[in-house]
Amino acid sequence: MKAFVFHGPGQSAWEEVPDPAVKEPTDAVVRVGAVTICGTDLHILKGDVPEVRPGTVLGHEAVGEIVEVGGDVRTVRPGDRVLVSCISACGRCRYCREGGYGQCRGGGGWILGHLIDGAQAEYVRVPYADLSVHALPSAVESKDAVLLADIFPTAYEVGVLNGRVRPGDTVAVVGAGPIGLAVIATARLFAPERIVAVDLAASRLEAARQLGADAVADAREDPELLIADLTDGLGADVVIEAVGVPESFEMCTRMVRPGGHVANVGVHGRPATLHLEDLWIKNVTITTGLVDTHSTPTLLRMAAAGRLPTAQLVTHTFPLERMEEAYDVFAKAADTGALKVVLGGRPHEEVAVRAA
Repeated sequence: MKAFVFHGPGQSAWEEVPDPAVKEPTDAVVRVGAVTICGTDLHILKGDVPEVRPGTVLGHEAVGEIVEVGGDVRTVRPGDRVLVSCISACGRCRYCREGGYGQCRGGGGWILGHLIDGAQAEYVRVPYADLSVHALPSAVESKDAVLLADIFPTAYEVGVLNGRVRPGDTVAVVGAGPIGLAVIATARLFAPERIVAVDLAASRLEAARQLGADAVADAREDPELLIADLTDGLGADVVIEAVGVPESFEMCTRMVRPGGHVANVGVHGRPATLHLEDLWIKNVTITTGLVDTHSTPTLLRMAAAGRLPTAQLVTHTFPLERMEEAYDVFAKAADTGALKVVLGGRPHEEVAVRAA
């Protein structure tokens, strides 16, 4: 098959690799119908995630058709159309039994495109298939569903839920890339008084407005002053970091009010300074986290009901074999205006869907 392979920092290629096969009785093999590129993949290509070994197929977000399952798989079978989650879950370890699938100690967690071959390929092997793939409602198109593999559960769980967004809050979202935009869309579910988006790119700030931000600020033009003006000097109730650089994290800690929450979602490749000399007295809660994807079934139901604006985030589509071009477009988002790029997207009517 063909797949997108990481060969070390700054080196990658769409090339031929061996087909995946069932290795364990809990595995499934999925024919990839639609896949997307994550900001984390760009971090891997920069060398920010040293655990990824050269020769690894990248990608952890896909929609496709089950073509083979191991003998212990019970919830899906060949022919089913499924969402491949970015997180795999053994279902037996302490963390999985508590719903903390991202911290799985039984061989799961974030492994696709990280510790094992991933989904930016024609086929992918998915371990622990019973908990790691989700049967898709026929009402959800593949290009929309693929956004529920990672960015929507990440934004919702690590940003909105960890940040404890509540009705009437002022929420500042620093970074209006795909994750930040998904944060805005899901934060609105909790009826905050206002959402303020901060970014460097005018196109992304406009996208933030379209998705429900009440105010936007250029990161170069003192957004901290805007937050202070909007809150009578108090600061935002919740500040969500969705960039992954030290400057943005430190800005978030300056924007938050005493007793507020800072939820870090961004993937950081460099150290950031935690100014405890200022924060120790402010009763501030700072959370970090890897998504668990426990919310995926809920988000799927919402997408099927038309409650999530997934289609608004897809700006570019490509055939699967144009993976290298898609990476180039996504990496140059400031110039191309790319939010999410989706590759593939074979009409799902061609795939049998098993009734529940």
